[in-house]
Amino acid sequence: MDLEQYKNEGIKARKNIDTSQIKKIADGIINSFRNNGKLIVFGNGGSAADAQHFVAELTGHYMKERKALPAIALTTNTSALTAIGNDYSYNDIFSRQVQALCKKEDYVVGISTSGNSKNVVAGIEEANSIGAFTLGFTGKSGGKLAGICRDVFHSDSDITPIIQEIHITAIHMICAIIDGDF
Repeated sequence: MDLEQYKNEGIKARKNIDTSQIKKIADGIINSFRNNGKLIVFGNGGSAADAQHFVAELTGHYMKERKALPAIALTTNTSALTAIGNDYSYNDIFSRQVQALCKKEDYVVGISTSGNSKNVVAGIEEANSIGAFTLGFTGKSGGKLAGICRDVFHSDSDITPIIQEIHITAIHMICAIIDGDF
């Protein structure tokens, strides 16, 4: 793919972001905060970075000064990740943390460009069993997450870097709406 094709694919995917869905997601997270819940986010690789970025925008600030909001990325505790991976399985690194930290008032986001990351799927399944609201951030197909999350944000692309670019764009849009409420 040449640079023009890449650019045009990214433009197309960005234009296809459903802003009404972005508003619905932001409202769900705001509702969770107002009901003493928190945002829990996780993913692998670039999606782990996106999870951490999302949480940083909320526990710090995005575009304006406001109170810190309760959000946690399950990708940041290397002792928990390596202990769970070693003692159980790498597939359990998120589900064990969700089991320990999640309650039904929480809003749980699993990020996977394919929608098929086993540990992300397991984390979402655990959150579902607790009764938390679950959202998957995926690529065009949605993978397994599309079938198990209460809502799915699909990037309109099959190209991993563009999926990731759309995820961070959506995260920023969500944070902008949240900023307006707090």
